[in-house]
Amino acid sequence: MELIEQITEDIKKAMLAKDKVRLDTLRGIKKELLEAKTAKGADGSVSEDTGLKIMQKMVKQRKESAAIYEGMGRQDMAESELAQAAVIEEYLPKPLSDEELTAAIQAIIAETGAKTPQEMGKVMGVASKRLAGKVEGRVLSEKVKSLLNQ
Repeated sequence: MELIEQITEDIKKAMLAKDKVRLDTLRGIKKELLEAKTAKGADGSVSEDTGLKIMQKMVKQRKESAAIYEGMGRQDMAESELAQAAVIEEYLPKPLSDEELTAAIQAIIAETGAKTPQEMGKVMGVASKRLAGKVEGRVLSEKVKSLLNQ
C-alpha cells in the first residue's frame, strides 16, 4: 500500500475514534505529501524516500517548536507539538541503535576505502543514501567524522 493510501486509511480510523490530535497530524502529513506529489517538476507520485524525508522534516519542526514553547513557558503547546511528533514517528522506520550505526558506517568506510577525514564526502554520499530515514543527518555526519578520525 502506498504511503498516501495508508495515511488516508488511518485518517478514517482517527475520525471514527474521535482522536483529534492524530486526525490533525495525519491530515498535515497528507497535505505535505500531496503538495510534494503535485509540486512543479514532480512526476505525480511520491517515492517512499521522499515521503520519509518529508516526515523526518515534520518531526524535526515539531520538536524544534516544542523546545521554543518550553522556553516561553507554554508547556501545553509544547506537549501538543510533541504529541504530533510521536504520531508522525510511527510512520518512520525504527532508528538505528548506536552499535548498528557504527557497524553500518564501518562497513561503508571499508567499502569506499576511506582512511582520512578528508575522504568524509565519499563515505557520507554512500551512507546518506543507504541509511536514509534510519538516522538523522547530523548524527550520521558526527559518527562518520569520529570514525574517520580514529
